[in-house]
Amino acid sequence: MPLAAVNGIHIYYRIDADAGDDAPWLVLSNSLGSDMSMWSPQVEAFAKKYRVLRYDTRGHGHSDAPQGPYTIDQLIGDVIGLMDVLKIKRAHYCGLSMGGLTGVGLAARHPERFERVVLSNTAALIGSDAVWTPRAAKAREVHGMVSLTDAVIPRWFTAGFIESQPLVLAPIRDVFRHTSGDGYASNCEAIRDADLRGEAKTIKAPVLVIAGTHDLSTTAEQGRELAGYIEGSRYVELDAAHLSNIEKSSDYTRTVLQFLGEHA
Repeated sequence: MPLAAVNGIHIYYRIDADAGDDAPWLVLSNSLGSDMSMWSPQVEAFAKKYRVLRYDTRGHGHSDAPQGPYTIDQLIGDVIGLMDVLKIKRAHYCGLSMGGLTGVGLAARHPERFERVVLSNTAALIGSDAVWTPRAAKAREVHGMVSLTDAVIPRWFTAGFIESQPLVLAPIRDVFRHTSGDGYASNCEAIRDADLRGEAKTIKAPVLVIAGTHDLSTTAEQGRELAGYIEGSRYVELDAAHLSNIEKSSDYTRTVLQFLGEHA
């Protein structure tokens, strides 16, 4: 199992590189309560053109879940640290929700490391203390993640998708239920304390913001606001809820590949 020692913890990662050793790098970053498997709908297509690096954010999947709370600085530093371990000098980046928030910080603070950046179903300020503190407390309870599953998953997809795609949802629910309660809670606290609105306005890289029309977690309005902070950014709205890369996988994949393939 590929683990990288980064910032005092071990980060689990996976590389798909059908495009060969000379292809550009593309880093994919997961949402809160998921793991790298959320990118399964995109990996095959992405790997035909890029060396794709997926990783489990700290507190998720097979990565370590050290005692929290975590900070957005740590989430940003983990990506840079992982890239350094793997000797990746420069890459494209695509993150969704929490991964998108991390991407805002990466693009603002490390412009020399990133070519093009996709910020999906996210915002520069997500939620508030009133949302995140009680959720973190619930996650730390015995069976807390099981209790949260039925509250959170219905916000990730539209009702029609949930009804018609039970086999797609089953492994997603399973990953959520078995995410470390402490890890999930600590990431809730990182999101709670992160306000990157000022930093977003400093981003100079080409940026694509993707939002979901039916997203209740990071609304389309928030997506448009984020795009408005970033000069020259592009905004695309998909007929989906929060995990738009899964609910509208073909549209999402096509949109991202088209953006990444453009030349300045």
